[in-house]
Amino acid sequence: MTKTIQAVFDGEALRPTSPVDLEPNTSYRISIELPAEKAAEAPGAWAELEALAGSVEAPEDWAREHDHYLYGSPKRSE
Repeated sequence: MTKTIQAVFDGEALRPTSPVDLEPNTSYRISIELPAEKAAEAPGAWAELEALAGSVEAPEDWAREHDHYLYGSPKRSE
């Protein structure tokens, strides 16, 4: 059975905003759902990846000659 209740986090504990019909001293599993306005502000996975991604300035043949640029091996095209 699932119950949905509204609660406020006071910095230490979740406090229900209205009376709840739950057994005292019983363990419960709690799922937290952000309020709609907070969920809209939360960045998505793509935004996180975009923030971590960057660009590298490299020569045009970087992909073809990566061994040369990384390890100093002779260029293939020479």
